[in-house]
Amino acid sequence: MKYKPIIIVAGEPNSIFLEILFKTIKLKKFKSPLILIASKKIVLLQMKALKYKLKINLLEFNGQILTKLNRKKINLINVDFNQTKAFNKISLKSRKYIEKSFNIALSLIKLNLSDKLINGPISKKYFLKKKFFGVTEYLGEKTNSKNIAMLIYNKFLSVSPLTTHIPIKSVAKKITKKDIINKILLLNKFYKKNFKLTPKIAVTGLNPHCESRSLFDEDKQIIKPSINMLKKKNLLIEGPFSADTIFLKKNRNRFNLIIGMYHDQVLTPLKTIYEYDAINITVGLPFIRVSPDHGPNEKMMGKNLSNPLSLIRSLEFLDNR
Repeated sequence: MKYKPIIIVAGEPNSIFLEILFKTIKLKKFKSPLILIASKKIVLLQMKALKYKLKINLLEFNGQILTKLNRKKINLINVDFNQTKAFNKISLKSRKYIEKSFNIALSLIKLNLSDKLINGPISKKYFLKKKFFGVTEYLGEKTNSKNIAMLIYNKFLSVSPLTTHIPIKSVAKKITKKDIINKILLLNKFYKKNFKLTPKIAVTGLNPHCESRSLFDEDKQIIKPSINMLKKKNLLIEGPFSADTIFLKKNRNRFNLIIGMYHDQVLTPLKTIYEYDAINITVGLPFIRVSPDHGPNEKMMGKNLSNPLSLIRSLEFLDNR
């Protein structure tokens, strides 16, 4: 097969994901076949509720794909989920369903059917509970990947938080020279391999204006020495920069990638600038995992008003691989 299929785990069954998937399929054609792992019942219920008419090619699966893929239909691997309404409240009931969906996806990747995975949003509260900070860490453990990074990618400017979904009070404890160096080397390698580009990297400080009145100054004692060590490895890297000015137009235009110390420090300005025109890539897995940069958005379920752009960008990114 010239273009390996893109595996899509629908994720939380009560979310806006199927809505934006239906919109995407109506708007765009892709070279790669799409394999959706989801409940057939939920797909049909939401399709009816949202008034979409799309054809389904039900795949037989018992450890391998036993049915021919069809680019003109939704290739669906059914995962049973007992629900009679198109939309319910998000709850613990979907946890085993989502786990099974991910296990099927990972087994397809192990069979070398594909190395391209997209997942819809999940509830961190109900699916991940307290064991994982996010899907990034969940897939890291499932694949025994030790050095992974979250990259929120836009072709003009991307960001990566050194720490992901952790409380602010825990951030300073998690910042180490080893982690900064390993993650930035990983991201630099990813850019070279996938974009044929040596990225120009900016690193933010942790404290306001990169200054601290505490006895221990993370910016001077951890972040700055890490940047200096990476410069010796010939990376195009500068910093630390104050987070309140690095995203000014004249500053951000100098860089391809901005590394932040915590999640909202860099995701908030990027989403303000590009809104839905960004995708979440997990770097460091044995395959490329991408997800649209949004959550389940429970309040918008069933309204048919959600913007599909981030999913379109996710599929375009994987379709060109």
